[in-house]
Amino acid sequence: MRNSLRHLMTVVFAMLAIVQTGIAAEKEKDINFEKQIRPLLKQHCYDCHSQGGEESGLRLDYGANILKGGDRGPAVIPGKSIESPLFLSLSGQGNIPQMPHDLPALKQAEIALIQKWIDQGAKIPEAEQTLKVTQKTSDHWAFHPIKQPKMPVVKQQKWVRNPIDRFILSHLEQKQLKPSQEAERSTLIRRLSLDLTGLPPSLKEVQTFLADKRPDAYERLVDRLLASPHYGERWARHWLDVARYADSNGFTIDGPRSIWKYRDWVIKAVNENMPFDQFVTEQLAGDLLPNPTTDQLIATGFHRNTLINQEGGTNPEQFRVEAVVDRVNTTGAAFLGLTVGCAQCHKHKYDPITQRDFYQLYAIFNSTADINSASPTLPLPTAKQKVKQQDLKKEVANFTKQLAGRKKSLKLEFQQWKQEIQQSLQSNNQHWSNLKTLTATSQNGATITVLKDRSLLVGGKIPNNDTYVIETTTIPSGTTGLRLEVLTHDSLPKMGPGWAANGNFVLDEVTVDVTRQTKSGWSKFESVGLSHASADHSQEKFPASYLVDGDLKTGWAINVKKGNMNVNRHAIIRLKEPLTSSGPMRLRVMLKQTRDSKYNVGRFRLATTTVHPRVLNIDTAVAAILKQPEEKWNAKQKTTLEQAFYQSDAQWSDLNQQLTKLKSEQTKLNKSIVTTMVMKELPKPRETFILLRGNFLSPGARVTPGVPAVLPPMPPAVKSPTRLDFAKWLTSKQQPLTARVTVNRYWQRFFGKGLVETENDFGTQGTMPSHPQLLDWLAHEFMRADWNVKGLHRLIVTSAAYRQTSDFNQEYQERDPRNLLLSRQNRFRLEAESIRDLFLASSGLLTRKIGGPSVYPPQPEGIYVLTQNKKSWPEEKGVNRYRRGMYTYFWRSSPYPMLPTFDAPNSNTTCTRRVRSNTPLQALTLANDQSLFELIQGFAVRILQEGPGYDEGRLRQAFQICLSRTPTDHELEVLVRYLSEQRTYFEKSKQEAAEVAAKKLPEQVTVAELASWTAVARVLMNLDEFITRE
Repeated sequence: MRNSLRHLMTVVFAMLAIVQTGIAAEKEKDINFEKQIRPLLKQHCYDCHSQGGEESGLRLDYGANILKGGDRGPAVIPGKSIESPLFLSLSGQGNIPQMPHDLPALKQAEIALIQKWIDQGAKIPEAEQTLKVTQKTSDHWAFHPIKQPKMPVVKQQKWVRNPIDRFILSHLEQKQLKPSQEAERSTLIRRLSLDLTGLPPSLKEVQTFLADKRPDAYERLVDRLLASPHYGERWARHWLDVARYADSNGFTIDGPRSIWKYRDWVIKAVNENMPFDQFVTEQLAGDLLPNPTTDQLIATGFHRNTLINQEGGTNPEQFRVEAVVDRVNTTGAAFLGLTVGCAQCHKHKYDPITQRDFYQLYAIFNSTADINSASPTLPLPTAKQKVKQQDLKKEVANFTKQLAGRKKSLKLEFQQWKQEIQQSLQSNNQHWSNLKTLTATSQNGATITVLKDRSLLVGGKIPNNDTYVIETTTIPSGTTGLRLEVLTHDSLPKMGPGWAANGNFVLDEVTVDVTRQTKSGWSKFESVGLSHASADHSQEKFPASYLVDGDLKTGWAINVKKGNMNVNRHAIIRLKEPLTSSGPMRLRVMLKQTRDSKYNVGRFRLATTTVHPRVLNIDTAVAAILKQPEEKWNAKQKTTLEQAFYQSDAQWSDLNQQLTKLKSEQTKLNKSIVTTMVMKELPKPRETFILLRGNFLSPGARVTPGVPAVLPPMPPAVKSPTRLDFAKWLTSKQQPLTARVTVNRYWQRFFGKGLVETENDFGTQGTMPSHPQLLDWLAHEFMRADWNVKGLHRLIVTSAAYRQTSDFNQEYQERDPRNLLLSRQNRFRLEAESIRDLFLASSGLLTRKIGGPSVYPPQPEGIYVLTQNKKSWPEEKGVNRYRRGMYTYFWRSSPYPMLPTFDAPNSNTTCTRRVRSNTPLQALTLANDQSLFELIQGFAVRILQEGPGYDEGRLRQAFQICLSRTPTDHELEVLVRYLSEQRTYFEKSKQEAAEVAAKKLPEQVTVAELASWTAVARVLMNLDEFITRE
């Protein structure tokens, strides 16, 4: 396939260069402050010259303040680097001490870059041309109460669709800029569909919207998408980044965990438009609500997404502390937008957060029951499992009662039983007769040889599993029991007595049938009831009683952790009733072994006895006790005798066997029930101490639960706040951060970046809001509308600002290079999971099921070879193979390869914004990843099956499926020519065509034709526009 792929990729990338339209990046002449200068200042200067640390009164973290300078005058003189103190101090020239002080100097190339920037006029962003007055950190804008700002007055009233537009337009008009025109309808429906559901619109949906001439057609489309169940998936995936959701525990062992029910809870909560304050409360403290529902308990999985270290020799307390620290840091980033983790070891360097503040927050989360393990968990049985649980519970109670009753009635017979056993031991009349074999067969082809001692040796070609059928010669009337000896032999692995590599075996079931001789000959075999089985030794969880429980999934084995299992052992099986007959009788014994790996008995011998049934199952330990005078028995020996006595009773034994089986079913059922990790508060809170330098082994002063002093306090009635009190405080209208942080993060999803770009840092080192009044208006409106998330989303996407085209404007690019003023929409590449979803949806193979366990789509081989514990990846074969990307099983130590390639977070810590890198590996993945290529092949099949019967019609439809728009004449011409070239190539190269095309051909389609359309599908699915939200 290599040659065909090389040819195909050469053409693919050539076609991409033709089909995709873009703007060649011109060599940048002017130094860009944001991209080239600010990073240098941040790296080398901010520690001493930014808000909160203005040595010599100089701040270098804000444009206007750089020009203003500090106590010694301006730091920069535009156009004159040789006179600028900033350049002189960095280069070590003049009489100014070289900076940074006591740290490595900047590289010559970095100094030259700053010099060039100054000489070019020291241009700074328009948004930073107004002087930023240094304030006390407690006076920082983000800590001020949220107040509803006045609505701005604007000139272009016709452009305004809702209040958002007034704030955007006001800033644009102040800078003499105009908003961009509205995007084309085909762009709008694709943008909306991707933003709200993460899936592209179907052909029919696009056609319907384009044809809808009603004035509120756009709003109807928005409402339909908000009501889609896929809306919940899309926005749940965003939240799962914040929640650091994963399907494994992390660290090097990285064992699996069961918490997908939390993921499904998030989807459900989003789809049901759960108010955000409730959404927060249930995740932080659902278990502390009055009479919490199952859903509210599942919601607490938010803070069970912390890592668990399963390595040997670790201190559980260390990792419990680390989990609590992570919960504080995650809470700070997710809801407060503060880097509270910077105060774990010492007071925050920039923000008004002390170490005591950090540990007061820590105290709120310090009294949960989890200690570096999955526990506590919540079982979540299905309705069917609940019914089964109740049925088993009743049956267990019934048999327990019957067993107790039988035990009570047997007490009077105890003395008689002892005497019978003692007499039997004295007379040594527990006699066993080894059976003669008439026939012995293996159902799966092994050979069975009868040895001189009447034992049977299994040899020949040993199958993985087998059933032995033994017919004996006559047995005496009155037979009460059967003995099965398993014996060692030189021919067996490690002497046996089994054929497994270690000499063990698993015998799943023994059945006995009897035939009697009559005047007309031998009768048909009849089943013999077996009541009890015991052995001189049994492996743990493989007792001899399983030999007669009627279940082929259980069995008797003899392996031991300490000691030698390669010795002779025996099991004794008691018949329910003695076998009697006026004439001869013969037995048929079947030994059933259903396990794989040759866990079959290797050598065995059968014997019968006619002794009293009560004597049959007496083991050597019981016999030894009964040989001693009764007055010497201790309490443990008496208990052993009583247990042996009860087991000797057929009725009690039968009841006990059924009860054991029921309890085994209960255990099996309980293991099959899905569980999810949850939070649970300890009955008595832990004491919390400031950890000196963050070390869990160095406790300092004791602290009580509380919130940072810079923020509004808890209500006076709350003396020692719980997680529930804290959750309510977070979403109180007096608390200024949660609403701002939340609306900013939602805005970020719709515009590519937030009104505050540092969405996880609203502190003094974060960026100022580009539109502070809009941010506060949105936060105020969000709370006023009872934290209505869908309402907020609808408000944003119905604004004129959102509906603008993302087309590039050279003039505006120079005046507002980062589009902070939003004179146009932003275009950006989709996230990893959404890219996979695009391939799935376009191929027509997408499984639209909502929720359920995580799945294992195809991935390259060998991914887990280098991990410490090799993980299993049971590749899906059915519809689960085509589930949405968010359902892919996520191993923290070795995630599904496509996800990190396209910047999915590692889920070890909270992620409030994904980075967007641009690497060659991404292009190679889209073109060559086998799981994606399977979807490309599926798309080709779809084109041929659903498209019109002619090339241009099919190409148009394929283009529309991928991009939701009609191709231009030039684009269509290029695709027609490319298809023709591929046909010519693949008709001559049959082998390469077979390697490229899907194995299953549509009717009346040749391999070469399907391969040609696969090449076309590959081109379309590798377009930049395909994976980009415009």
